[in-house]
Amino acid sequence: MERVILLGCGGAGKSTMARRLGELTGLPVVHLDKLYWRENWTPLPNEEFDALQQAELRKNRWIMDGNFGRTLSWRLERCDTIIYLDYPRWQCILGVLKRIISSYGRTRPDMGPGCKERFDWEFLCWVWNFNRDKRERFYRMIGETKHAKVIILKNRKEGKEFLRSLENPSA
Repeated sequence: MERVILLGCGGAGKSTMARRLGELTGLPVVHLDKLYWRENWTPLPNEEFDALQQAELRKNRWIMDGNFGRTLSWRLERCDTIIYLDYPRWQCILGVLKRIISSYGRTRPDMGPGCKERFDWEFLCWVWNFNRDKRERFYRMIGETKHAKVIILKNRKEGKEFLRSLENPSA
């Protein structure tokens, strides 16, 4: 496990898992949201974002969290491990709401500078529809990635058990 991508719906906990995996493995963590978003939720132009992402992908060791479907194939080509947090929508909606409450008005460490946490109805709708709109494509692309180990976690309990197995590999 040297080049890990974390995929899944918003609110599933990709960034949190990425940070914990980084602590457990010593791998550097790359939050794609932090690369993509600028002050006040302004997206970076595709050319700039692509260059930043390609520079990270050229490195030998990393954990990358984030979906960004337009460039997902690049990450799939380079990774050796795929972790897909395929959690139920209600867990993801609760994750987003918890994040809003705990971080409202502040910028999280996994976000671009000046991207203060806020209530965003459009984002909640995206989360609600994520599995309907994205799951089939993700499973297809993951299935086509024969060189990588695939770990699919179906709920937060499985996510916690996976992390615990890395904390104590002999257990």
